[in-house]
Amino acid sequence: MNSIKKTIFKIAFLTCISISILSCNNDDDSGPSFQEENFLDGYLSTIGFDQKVTDLTNTGAANFYEFGLEFTPLVKGSITSLQVKLPDANPSLRITIWEKGTPSILKTEIVNVVSANTVYTVDIVDLPLVKDKEYAITMNSNDWYRREKTDGSDAVYPVSIGNIKINKFMVSGVSTAQEYPSLVGLNRYSGDLSFNFLQQK
Repeated sequence: MNSIKKTIFKIAFLTCISISILSCNNDDDSGPSFQEENFLDGYLSTIGFDQKVTDLTNTGAANFYEFGLEFTPLVKGSITSLQVKLPDANPSLRITIWEKGTPSILKTEIVNVVSANTVYTVDIVDLPLVKDKEYAITMNSNDWYRREKTDGSDAVYPVSIGNIKINKFMVSGVSTAQEYPSLVGLNRYSGDLSFNFLQQK
């Protein structure tokens, strides 16, 4: 009888240990859960470009520019969707994600901005980003919000918002070409263009 009790006790004991080990392993596998983040509002307020906004619309067929932000992810993650808002409708707004190094185009999206002053979120196939690598997001448009400080002073870069570091605002010469912008604008930001970012383990 004692032998049977000892055997049952051993089985029960080993079962408890196995369950505990499996439970710990499952906890380790699940890891932390991350929330999507968007840098735009934090960037504008931190840098001071939420102080003065001017709507520029229909600046003319000769006044299309490629413009946007250079940025660096501070952690491994992915762009899950794009966000844009314009002061006018645009049925074929071109948005480009670039790898700065070459530079090379990673993704192009044509967005139908149906209504002015409305935020449009465009889901994309997740685009992986490498930690500490430099990228850019730009759009080509003749409509935008010109954002600046009330005193007109320059911004100080870089600025980190969550897991995204904004390195600078840049703009091309007048062109509809899909080209990497070469000019730096310190006293303004033209937008609004951003993305949702999800950190990965």
